[in-house]
Order: sequence, then C-alpha cells, then structure tokens
Amino acid sequence: MFILLVKRFRIFIIVIRLNLYFMKPYLLKDEELKELSAKIPGWEIDSKYIKREFNFDNFIEAFSFMTKIALICEKYNHHPNWENVYSKVIIILSTHDLGGISNLDENIASEINSIFKPINK
Repeated sequence: MFILLVKRFRIFIIVIRLNLYFMKPYLLKDEELKELSAKIPGWEIDSKYIKREFNFDNFIEAFSFMTKIALICEKYNHHPNWENVYSKVIIILSTHDLGGISNLDENIASEINSIFKPINK
C-alpha cells in the first residue's frame, strides 16, 4: 500500500507493507506435537511433517479447494508440498528451514480444516 502526502510542494511517498499474519516461525516442542492430533484432526503427524488427504467429487472442486489453500499459504508466506490427482489432494506441511513442524504448519492446517467440507455419501 502506498500513501501519498503532499505538504507545501513537497511530495512524500510512504510505503507501508501490511503483513497482518506475520509471525516468527518456531519448531513445536514434543508436548505441543503430542497435542497436535487433537488440535488438527484428520492430519497424519510425523516427527518432521504433517500430512492429510482430501477427496472431492471432481477435479473442479479439488482445484477450487487448492486455490483457497494457496491464498491462506500466501498470507503466511509459507507454502505446502502438495499433489493433486483428479479429485484427490494430498497436502504435506513442514518448515524445511527449521527441520520439522512449526507453528506455521499448525496454523495453516487449522485454517485448512476450517474450510474443508467432507463429502457425505
């Protein structure tokens, strides 16, 4: 966002970067990892990553879901490893720079869970 200020023939341009969700990533401690399955149900929890498979009725629904996830990840500037085959999306979250599961992975997984609507057949 840019703000333009004009004061007595002098023009000042102020650049403001809004990053509302900026947070310093940190690795989750063992106790936090143990509680993770209750906080983000449906995710497979490994020592280095968290993983979940999502199934949809068709490719359009799967790709739409991925687009929503992309916006969430961009907000955090933290991006998943993922795979899409027709109606299936597999997401793996890990903070490679830290070598494991971080608070960012937990937050993104939680947001993903909040928008996923399972198919009831």
